[in-house]
Amino acid sequence: MIAAGPHGDGAGAGALRPAASHFVDIRGLRYHYRQWRGDPARRVVLLHGWMDVSASFQFLVDALSPGWDVYAPDWRGYGQSDWGKSDCYWFPDYLADLDALLEHIQPQAPVNLVGHSLGGNVASIYAGVRPERVARLVNLEGFGLPPTRPEQAPRRYARWLEELRDRPSLRAYTSFSGLADRLQKNNPRLTRERAEYLAQHWGRETGDGQVMLRSDPAHKIVNPLLYRYEEVRAIWQQVTAPTLWVDTTETDNLDRLKLTPEQHAERRAAFRDLRYVTVPEAGHMLHHDQPARVARLIEDFLLVGR
Repeated sequence: MIAAGPHGDGAGAGALRPAASHFVDIRGLRYHYRQWRGDPARRVVLLHGWMDVSASFQFLVDALSPGWDVYAPDWRGYGQSDWGKSDCYWFPDYLADLDALLEHIQPQAPVNLVGHSLGGNVASIYAGVRPERVARLVNLEGFGLPPTRPEQAPRRYARWLEELRDRPSLRAYTSFSGLADRLQKNNPRLTRERAEYLAQHWGRETGDGQVMLRSDPAHKIVNPLLYRYEEVRAIWQQVTAPTLWVDTTETDNLDRLKLTPEQHAERRAAFRDLRYVTVPEAGHMLHHDQPARVARLIEDFLLVGR
């Protein structure tokens, strides 16, 4: 395990690096992605997590050195991308969406992939399914899910059917400031400036003057198919790209997922060429808490041998 160096947190100093918004038709949906334009030879694709949006990477992009050509899509059902046309969301669709997006962004060469949480899980599986399409892989707090047992299947399917009938909803906020308050409550490390910025991108105004997250509530419906850790590990073992796995000292994800240190180590060991780093003074949203530290880790890793 390597600890990240003592860089500052890049806290909101100066103007934000501008991003261009693009839309492309992907598998029947109008997909949105941001591009912070730079040198195509220094291209990287950033994949956000569950209930997040592409603009969430703004602080990380601002902390990168000049010249990086950065792409970040909004997954289906998030941000400015279309909501899915089914009544719930299926993990394999993220893989197929990513495959189509990469054909649009960089069809002729492998890409550098960076994923956070859900995005890290998608990127890690994609890198094992399509190893020829990934040059380098960075997984930010994408541990996978808890292992399951076959006997859990009946109850899981029943729960799925129940949630399809009694569909989940998202909380409404009285204002963007109220959403920023909630973001700071969820993450006390988040500065007010950053919380206000994120609220404007995570939220949207409704017709009655309230603010809702830019997320399809159907993302909260449980997946009826069990997470098969053995299958996922077999995919991870096919990853050929050098991999940087980044955790944090103050994450709550290991406890939430009920993973022991031994199980965590076993998951890391599935990658044949892996560097493991822990970022101090950061929680699960490390790209918000320590963007400068994370940016230096990513840059140093992607530029090895160049």
